[in-house]
Amino acid sequence: MPLEKKSLDKPDGTREFPNGQMVVVELPDVTVGRAVMRPGWKWSSDVKPIVETDSCQQAHTMYVMQGRLHIAMDDGTESEVGAGEAVVVSPGHDAWVVGDEDFIALDWSGAATYAKPAQ
Repeated sequence: MPLEKKSLDKPDGTREFPNGQMVVVELPDVTVGRAVMRPGWKWSSDVKPIVETDSCQQAHTMYVMQGRLHIAMDDGTESEVGAGEAVVVSPGHDAWVVGDEDFIALDWSGAATYAKPAQ
């Protein structure tokens, strides 16, 4: 496999949604995204109307660079994640930014289809 690199500062795509955005680069075998969610962002308010599912059905494997995010799973499990943490989140959740700092994370498993409109 050849060496390939891309910059998230010059993404292959950008998905805008209220209070945030996801920029993505497509590499062999993986799409990497940088999610930025501003204070006030909540999946059920800002992304749900775009994807038209009851909860986020995207799996996420991510590294949190900044901020805090509260995650509420459909089964009732809840947790907060923050800067410096690696996180795996299964499909079936809601999430929202905690505090007044932007939440910024890199996502390896969810970036390819995150916040794409319902087909």
